[in-house]
Amino acid sequence: MQQTPPSTTDLPPRASGRVAALRDTARTRVLALRAPLVSNALLVVAKLIVWAVSGSVSVLSEAAHSLADLLVTTMQVVTVRLASRPADENHAYGHGKFENLSAAIEALLILATGAFVVAQAIPHLIHPAATFPRLDVGIALMFGSAIVNIVVSSRLQSVAKHEQSPALLAEAAQLRADVITAAGVGVGLLAIRLTGATIIDPIVSLLVAGLIAKAAFDVSARAFVDLTDGRLPPQDEALIREIIDEHRGIFVGYHKLRTRRSGGGEFIDFHLQMRGDMPLRDAHNESDKIVVAIKQAFPRAHVLIHLEPEEG
Repeated sequence: MQQTPPSTTDLPPRASGRVAALRDTARTRVLALRAPLVSNALLVVAKLIVWAVSGSVSVLSEAAHSLADLLVTTMQVVTVRLASRPADENHAYGHGKFENLSAAIEALLILATGAFVVAQAIPHLIHPAATFPRLDVGIALMFGSAIVNIVVSSRLQSVAKHEQSPALLAEAAQLRADVITAAGVGVGLLAIRLTGATIIDPIVSLLVAGLIAKAAFDVSARAFVDLTDGRLPPQDEALIREIIDEHRGIFVGYHKLRTRRSGGGEFIDFHLQMRGDMPLRDAHNESDKIVVAIKQAFPRAHVLIHLEPEEG
């Protein structure tokens, strides 16, 4: 029988707060993805129309790039919702890895797009086109596309950093790459217009493919770190240690700090040494103060403290 996700009113206060935070996170991320979803859909249609009337392979490469973005963004809307689901019987640590998996798949799609661009550019490099009609329309569209992606990527990057979302960070990185590729194609078309050298078109397409490949590498590198449970960035671990040290009056010492990220949530655990004569209930209540302080800095974190008596 399928289990119904728990209501926040049926959970302990700390778990209830975590579930509510996950839901708020999902809502924020889905809203942030709407802008690139709409902009990519419009750009795909516009670029395909311009390619049809101009025959420029560099414009076709940009259309393929935007189509890949559209497919990936659609997939991210689904995976962000899946990743925000709370832990259940079969996923005791939550569903955050769905978002990391989405970023990894995105990298593969981006790389496939780069391969398509190369395949389209090579024949035109060997046999350049004689002329390209309607270059003015292509030039205007490419620079307009770059401006649109600057606005959308800036907004998305801000949300991605705040949410610590691999999916949103990957999408923002891809949109920033789109700015460079679209502007590069625009410059290439402008150069063709001024010089008549149509061989510039496939050369620009190959440069676009190189930038696409780099974007795929950047996205996959981030996904790889999280999927293999790499530790949090040094600045995050430094903040965690600073928060623990602020409560020095509670404990004797601590060690074995371990951190990782799954989706947008952090997993933090360490061993905390308490005075040997302190009752277990008091030790638990005191250590909870550290948990609360860490979760104020990392609202979506899962914090686990293993209590130990002081040595000797």
